[in-house]
Amino acid sequence: MPSRPRPSSPTLLSLAFVALIPGVAIRVSGAAGHVPPLGRAGIYGLAIIGASLLLTWAAEVAQLDVSPAVAIAGLALVAVLPEYVVGAVFAWRGGHAARHFGSACQSAAQAAAGHTAPCSLALANMLGANRLLIGIGWSLVVLVAWRRTRTRHGRLLRGVVLGREHAVELSFLAVASLWCLTLPFRHSVGLVDTAVLFTVFAGYSYRLLAAPATEPELEGVAAWLGRLPQRRRRALAIGLAVVAAATIFGCADVFADALVASGSTLGVSEFFLVQWVAPLASEAPELIVATVYAWRLRAAVGLGALVSSKVNQWTVLVGSLPIAFAIASSSLHGLPLGTAEREELALTAAQSMFGVAVLGNLEVSTAEAMALFGLFGSEFVLAAFLPAGPLQVVRIGYTIAYLLSAVVVLTVKRRDTVALLEDGFRTPYRELRDPRS
Repeated sequence: MPSRPRPSSPTLLSLAFVALIPGVAIRVSGAAGHVPPLGRAGIYGLAIIGASLLLTWAAEVAQLDVSPAVAIAGLALVAVLPEYVVGAVFAWRGGHAARHFGSACQSAAQAAAGHTAPCSLALANMLGANRLLIGIGWSLVVLVAWRRTRTRHGRLLRGVVLGREHAVELSFLAVASLWCLTLPFRHSVGLVDTAVLFTVFAGYSYRLLAAPATEPELEGVAAWLGRLPQRRRRALAIGLAVVAAATIFGCADVFADALVASGSTLGVSEFFLVQWVAPLASEAPELIVATVYAWRLRAAVGLGALVSSKVNQWTVLVGSLPIAFAIASSSLHGLPLGTAEREELALTAAQSMFGVAVLGNLEVSTAEAMALFGLFGSEFVLAAFLPAGPLQVVRIGYTIAYLLSAVVVLTVKRRDTVALLEDGFRTPYRELRDPRS
């Protein structure tokens, strides 16, 4: 049964609605022109955060009423929807621009004015979302749990251990990461990549279908909704999902425009803002939920959810961008990659491989979590302040550091990693869930 709801659940639900109201109001009224770009970015970003929370709660409580197959597909969509919509907006615009200006995806005047091409911005959003999930999300869960055990029990947590069934997510994440390591050696992300990554996700979903049905463990607002009468619960879940999806679709393009305009106003790189601010807005609810799990000393649940989300982002999200670009450009050409985009892809794929290596034994130690956070944090700070030339060296250096670290960790954990891949691809799911195996 769902866990007992916390008294603050209705309040949290109300706050999520309040968060999206200003963004929806100025979007519908057409009053956005009276709000400065930075203010618009904040208002629309807050609306996306509120909508993401509503969508997350709706998806969680829907697990009580739908089949496992539908739940898998629905949760996968929910996990990537905000990033997908923002990324798709830029990919769509990039496709239209490519029809008129070729692979540059913008006019010579726009390039001379220092604007970033929409094709690059589509990749920036996707890459930022993926790096945030590991660099902040995975490490934060472990470090919060580490701190919490010290305050509650007077002893420090050595690490977070995942259940054996999470070998499935990690095995398919390894395959997707290996494929994405090949992208920097090409000049576009195309429909072939879409086919491969969607196939990886389909295999992952098919593997999960063999999992025995279990009643979900709901927390907070989802638990409160889960205790409502069935008819009312279903109506509320559908209503929340519709409102949230409409808000995300309605605010995504103007949020993207506001971020780009804010870059011009502040003198900050448009690529940098789209890469980090947009994903942070859409990832915030997921990171908050995972952190709450860690604070309640259920870190394995929070980390497992983030690992699953990483699979969705690295397959569905990456694979969807070439589709939007191809439709908008009326061609079969892939989303073009410049030198900087190839370097960013290499860095993101290398970080993903390091994350897989760390979890090769289904455990993240506090030292490994600090390494994940430290590498990401230092690279982020350097990217914020360095000009393009030195930044290129930094990207290459961190890519090499991640890959070398992955090789070292995989070598140390090679027996565990082989066992993980065996479990991920071949071991029957009932054995993975059996505590005696």
